[in-house]
Amino acid sequence: MKRAWQRMLSGRRLDLLDPTPMDIEIEDIAHGLAFVARWNGQTLGDFAYSVAEHSILVEELFSRANPGIGTRWQLAALLHDAPEYVLGDMISPVKAAIGVGYGELDARLTAAVHLRFGLPAILPAPIKKAIKAADTISARLEAEQIAGFSTAEADRIFGRPDPGLIRGLAIRLRPPAEVRAAFTARHQELLSQLSG
Repeated sequence: MKRAWQRMLSGRRLDLLDPTPMDIEIEDIAHGLAFVARWNGQTLGDFAYSVAEHSILVEELFSRANPGIGTRWQLAALLHDAPEYVLGDMISPVKAAIGVGYGELDARLTAAVHLRFGLPAILPAPIKKAIKAADTISARLEAEQIAGFSTAEADRIFGRPDPGLIRGLAIRLRPPAEVRAAFTARHQELLSQLSG
């Protein structure tokens, strides 16, 4: 049988076909996501816009759109793209072309990540929908600010966001080490609130 695992920098060996929560470490997730470029790297700036940076923004948008939401759901929003630390970030048309196999792999990794950090393996539908809404707003901001879309094109594809929701938010491009530290710090902050 061919190898289906990847060695992480933490030393963990993650089985991609049968991942377990015990093989998930936040440092591995943060490191991987900080080096995975969104938009296949087709963005403006001197640094790739990483999935880690995107995840921080999605959690912020989710929290703004859902005032008073539980900390565990904020954590779920931060980790919404966690499987991409080993799968990479494929644009939606590529995911659709690959088909159901990609979705199954993503679902198994998501469940392992969720269980590792005390979340349900499968999120409640309203939470998943709210995170997806924040994800779409993030994509809309990214499209216009760094991916070369006109305002009209971004509005047509992603919808026009509520101006109050995005007030003061701008896409940030930071070196991977800085984004990795910010992602890890936000994760730790949310875990501390959960246990406090």
